[in-house]
Amino acid sequence: MAPETLTLPPYFNIDPDQALADLGAPAGSARFAEIAAACGRGRDDLAGRGLNPEGRKELRLFSTWEITRYLIPVAPAHFRRVLRQHPDLPQGRAASEGAARWFTLDEVLRLRAHFAAEGSRAKEYRPYRPEGLPAKIVAVANFKGGVGKTSTCAHLAMSAALDGYRVLVIDLDSQGSMTSIFGGRVADEWATVFPLLARHYARHQQAENRARVDRGDSPLPLDDTLSEALKLEAGALVQKTHWPNIDLIGAQLNLYWAEFQIPVWRMQGRSWKLWDALSESLEADGILDQYDLIFLDTPPALGYLTINGLAAADILLVPLGASFLEFDSTGRFFDMLHSTFASIEEAENMAARALGREGLAFEWDAVRAVITRYDGNQQAELAALMQAYLGPVLSPHRQDFTALIGQAGEQVAGIYEADYRDFNRETYARGRQTFDETYAAFKRLLVGIWRREDLARAEG
Repeated sequence: MAPETLTLPPYFNIDPDQALADLGAPAGSARFAEIAAACGRGRDDLAGRGLNPEGRKELRLFSTWEITRYLIPVAPAHFRRVLRQHPDLPQGRAASEGAARWFTLDEVLRLRAHFAAEGSRAKEYRPYRPEGLPAKIVAVANFKGGVGKTSTCAHLAMSAALDGYRVLVIDLDSQGSMTSIFGGRVADEWATVFPLLARHYARHQQAENRARVDRGDSPLPLDDTLSEALKLEAGALVQKTHWPNIDLIGAQLNLYWAEFQIPVWRMQGRSWKLWDALSESLEADGILDQYDLIFLDTPPALGYLTINGLAAADILLVPLGASFLEFDSTGRFFDMLHSTFASIEEAENMAARALGREGLAFEWDAVRAVITRYDGNQQAELAALMQAYLGPVLSPHRQDFTALIGQAGEQVAGIYEADYRDFNRETYARGRQTFDETYAAFKRLLVGIWRREDLARAEG
């Protein structure tokens, strides 16, 4: 019997001279620029693979099978019959006579409008949306990275768009991942939400200056940044995307400057309500009337940008993985949320009581956590325990991780942008099912909230 060969772990017998040869030269600060440039070239290459000849991202086409299964609730035969009867409707395109017909999403939206006007009243061709109510703002947040925050936010936005809602996505994360997914191009911080925050403070300072003049004091001058911000409105920051009903306010690295500038403004203007800067700016510029849903992708930290996003939100969604560390971290995140917003309320209400004014009370229509990247074979027991402790706060739907999701991420795209012909129908249907269910759970919240407000409006 041959003696057993012992294979040592790889950290034994490392040759110092070979290690030195592999090491390379020491790195100075210029090396960071070289690495960043290499990443930029690679990022442009990856993103460029989904671009059209004009250099913009282009949304794929949708087949008759896909439309009648996922987008317009009619039988394929009836769908084709309606197209024959109405030649003025979009007819799609086919590779040959009798082949499957394919449509742009804009054409799908026009077809949906036709069915909504002419089809059965028993079917939901357009999603529920009471008239006269403002858009709902949805913040997706967690200060732990890698929990699927941006992916969840992007796919909910895409799901809502496919459902027929008008969607605005606002990227509050200076890493700009959401901006990349939607093909946004942001030159500097002046094309992000930064000027909206600066404008809000500038208007506060203008009001303070009027009060100073009334008291006989000299007004404080506005610097160039604040003067420029006063000229900008949110509409100038909105970009069209390759989705006909998803617009974007993007982000890039310079947006992080806001985390340093906002506390400076707060020190200069102690009465400035910095947490209202985003929500009041969007409302003042009519953005809440132009869309049905506004999704906020927040940074993985509880900084000033995240606080603005959370304070603006009607619905807060917190993605987390089914692991001890993520469960523990998410608990700390909620604890920090409580400390942050309770301290704001306490400080504001102390001043309000002294002046005989109504106090401040933050309120969200709904707060939910959702398990992402779920593996039922490995994490079922822990997920059940988390459900037992969090109860209705934790969505009972668990967002599975599938090969389709992984491939979409590698291609800087969402799963709804994947062409099922790259897989097969069954694989595609299984892959998108987990996000369809995530959206269904979210839409149930949304419909319930809008119904509650609609009934309250009728009663009041």
